[in-house]
Amino acid sequence: MGGFGLHQNLGLGQTLSPQMQQSLALLQAPALELRSLIQQEIEINPVLEEMHEEPGPENTDSTADDWDGESSGSESSDRDAEAAAEADADWREYFAQSKAGNGSYTAEDAERRRYFFDSQAEEESLSAHLTEQLTLAADDPKIIEAGKEIIGSLDDDGFLTATLDEVAASAMLPAAVVHQALALVQTFDPIGVAARDLRECLLIQLDRLGKAEDIEAAIVSHHLPDLGRRKFQDIARALRVPVERVNQAAHFISTLQPRPGSTYAPDDKRNIVQAELAVQKQGTQWVVVLNDDAVPRLRISDTYKDILATDGNDAKVREYLKDKIRSGKFIIKCLHLRQQTLFNIATAIVARQTEFFEQGAAMLKPLTMSQIAEAVSVHETTVSRAIANKYIQTPWGVFDLKYFFTPGYQTSSGEFLSNTSVKESIADLVSRENPQKPLSDQEIVTILSERGIPLARRTVAKYRSELNILPSNLRRTGS
Repeated sequence: MGGFGLHQNLGLGQTLSPQMQQSLALLQAPALELRSLIQQEIEINPVLEEMHEEPGPENTDSTADDWDGESSGSESSDRDAEAAAEADADWREYFAQSKAGNGSYTAEDAERRRYFFDSQAEEESLSAHLTEQLTLAADDPKIIEAGKEIIGSLDDDGFLTATLDEVAASAMLPAAVVHQALALVQTFDPIGVAARDLRECLLIQLDRLGKAEDIEAAIVSHHLPDLGRRKFQDIARALRVPVERVNQAAHFISTLQPRPGSTYAPDDKRNIVQAELAVQKQGTQWVVVLNDDAVPRLRISDTYKDILATDGNDAKVREYLKDKIRSGKFIIKCLHLRQQTLFNIATAIVARQTEFFEQGAAMLKPLTMSQIAEAVSVHETTVSRAIANKYIQTPWGVFDLKYFFTPGYQTSSGEFLSNTSVKESIADLVSRENPQKPLSDQEIVTILSERGIPLARRTVAKYRSELNILPSNLRRTGS
């Protein structure tokens, strides 16, 4: 008969200390989130303060390990001055290295860095774009409220996913008001937004283009499934028009946007990004530049150092201040280490992806985190944490650092190509194809094979789908 009891088991386990957890959190946090974390630390630790000026003799950063506030008199002053000067020198040296990599950091470099980082990149969301139009187009509070409810019910492609009854119930408004609001929102940019299905989306666009009474609208209204299957003969017979006219209409319909909201950022704060790094060419070298302004610079407040250095303070007060100062110095070191790690990783990435920065995405090479971890002498998990949601400004735009890590293929000549480069090749082939005789997946396989890139047909189909390229039978635009 079983029962409850207490048992002791001896085993090995690994746990992270609170300090280590805090260090990892700071390493992993993107710039915008990092500012929030630092502000929380400043609020709970009175000895921490943010530096708003360049460190100097009268504005030094207290990061020295040997400062504990226990000395007094002239000996204390000498030690404090020496420690502060040493910390200040380390701090300035670190930021000088971060800004310029190797070599001097000139006024021209500073101006160029400011050009890179003057503003954070924020993609406009579809809901923000539509709400702005709504406030300009309507003055009736009920219409505005119903319009906001409709906008909030759109998916990332711009389609209305809720029924009008559900919108009315949620907004607690009459159905007639919701119908009026929907009609208004459907007049907004992008054309076709707030449609309830593909048919309505295309009809809205045709109406705006003056084709509501033309054969294109008739095909979309009554023969959309046949259009997708390219049954042009059946459509021509049903509409009693020549097949050539159906061909023309099909080509025009193919130019419409089936996903009007797809060009806008999803409603997710993670799409607000701030580039913490940039890469620029200095002479023949590509150099990484840290955006120092993205990360707050902290110091230990002189006020609390003076209090701690004063004799006669209560023992509990002194112990409290010593604990806060130790905690503050740890935060400062974590920030320093975060920046240096990020800089080292970015520098290693740039060194291995030079051809990308020279020529663009088609030259991106396969790269793994283990390769960068070995180059920087850190663990692979550290690389993974460090690059999470971190962005770099390049001549080709702003990229997530994860973009540069991609598997790939080895060509028959021994050259390595990334998946991204292969996708670029497929997109290029399709862009150059004859619209009347589009390339099949197997034909693409054959062409790439002739170029020394071995791919299976299913892989081409997968990449084509990821590139939002239709199958060849749906890309054909002529007879």
